[in-house]
Amino acid sequence: MLSRLWIAALALVCVSAAETRTKNVILITADGLRWQDLFTGMDPLLRDKAGALKDSMWKDSAEERRLALMPFFWGKLASRGVVLGNVNKNSSVKVTNGLRVSYPGYSEILTGRSQDEAIHGNDKIQNPTQTVLEFVREKLKLQQKQVALFASWDTFRFIGEKQPGSIVINAGYQEATGSDRMRELSTLQFEALTPWDSVRHDYITLQMALHYLRKEKPRMIYISLGETDDWAHDRRYDRVLAAIQYFDTAIRRVFEFIDSSPSYRGKTSVVITSDHGRGSTLEDWNGHGAKVSGADQIWMAVFGPDTQAKGEVTNSTPVFQRDAAPTILKLLGLKPEEYAGVAGSPIPY
Repeated sequence: MLSRLWIAALALVCVSAAETRTKNVILITADGLRWQDLFTGMDPLLRDKAGALKDSMWKDSAEERRLALMPFFWGKLASRGVVLGNVNKNSSVKVTNGLRVSYPGYSEILTGRSQDEAIHGNDKIQNPTQTVLEFVREKLKLQQKQVALFASWDTFRFIGEKQPGSIVINAGYQEATGSDRMRELSTLQFEALTPWDSVRHDYITLQMALHYLRKEKPRMIYISLGETDDWAHDRRYDRVLAAIQYFDTAIRRVFEFIDSSPSYRGKTSVVITSDHGRGSTLEDWNGHGAKVSGADQIWMAVFGPDTQAKGEVTNSTPVFQRDAAPTILKLLGLKPEEYAGVAGSPIPY
């Protein structure tokens, strides 16, 4: 009798040990944010293009420069999880799609596979594959409002889901309804315009997402910021640095929300990454694509109750962009192998 009780107790312990503590996932991306800027701060090659930030952002060492650029990420957050992709320290995160532009990269993040035969660039076509956002909603039997995507780039209305209406999406200059705050932000986006027709200010996207988190308490939300890419295409490195500073602020505000909310504190994992890399020379730092050397090199960071607190990982085994989706599934206690066609694997941390 006693042995049976011990066996039963051991079985319960094993089941408990296999469970994850993560109940919610927040995915955050910065469009085209180079690993060079994330890990080494202001690029010495581009120092003369940094405008008013030239003096305040410049420090002698890479560690000092990145801390000056992203004080929350490097000063408060990095040590709480894993940060991958510093090529200078033998850590690699690579895109597997051959195009190295935004839609294929975001689709790879959201589906765990490259789809070069179906997605040829940034054309506004519906994603041909069920995304991890849709899969999570299906497997956890969630209401539509419990999985959401807020993005600065309007093409996410097509990237984020295979079946239109599966999840809540607000992307680009898209009207928002609901609460007074959401309507206020919706009006503001049409009054404070960016230089680009398809990308609104990251401030609007972040504030909408934070408001949605507070009001609806979704189990999964994706926040995609875009100005880091568009200012780079315009060859405005000063504005790129400012956009990275705001990205750091955005991450801080998300974690402040998590740490202050009983529904999210100690129960939430955060995955942060980018859709593609960029060039590393004076000629191509602003560009990316199949012909730009280094545009396949990105970075990834993961934080939460089921992730080791290793900080910046060096001399690591290669990780790939397609690994984001299965990592999210594993964190939520779901089986990545049940997500049909997934090519990636959960990161080993």
